[in-house]
Amino acid sequence: MRAQSAISSFIFDRGASFLMPVYDDRQALNGLRNLDSQVIGAVYDQLYPEVYRYILYRLGDQSLAEDLASDAFVRLLEAVQDKCGPQTNLKGWLISTASHAVADHLRRVYRRPTEMITDSIPDLGPGPQNEFDLREQSNTVQRAYAQLTVEQQEVLALRFNQGYSLEETADAMKKNVNAIKAIQFRALAALQRQIGEVDYE
Repeated sequence: MRAQSAISSFIFDRGASFLMPVYDDRQALNGLRNLDSQVIGAVYDQLYPEVYRYILYRLGDQSLAEDLASDAFVRLLEAVQDKCGPQTNLKGWLISTASHAVADHLRRVYRRPTEMITDSIPDLGPGPQNEFDLREQSNTVQRAYAQLTVEQQEVLALRFNQGYSLEETADAMKKNVNAIKAIQFRALAALQRQIGEVDYE
């Protein structure tokens, strides 16, 4: 509870924001255990954008991505306070936590499906026909992406949204590089079957 109030007060009271570089994970973890506000700020500033982008790519909902990304940082503070947090790789731990949060959310949605209507598609064309085409294209991609396995979605999110290398993706998912290549290939092939040609690079 102490950890949650510390991060909450940091997130919502950013009057004098610190941008202290985090030199290594061990130093950062020591600062987090001591609830050092400068270290909390530095870790948050450095890693929040990556965690947020990962969740946004997986779910396509900005508000939900903000909530789940913030929750991942609260869990981080609680875990280091309980001495069961990461020992070395903060970013990997946060992405893994975010992945579990996404999987939990998707399980809840699949149990109780609802039709999501998004108004976040930008108006890039002169008329309603262009907007309709863009919505249809976006919906087609979202439907195709939702048909992939959770593992395939995670590989695509890490590789193409987060820009992780094959090795980094394998490390984050605790698999070998060849397994990641195979999952990526199957995921892109499945997308290609459903929505047409996909760039494999």
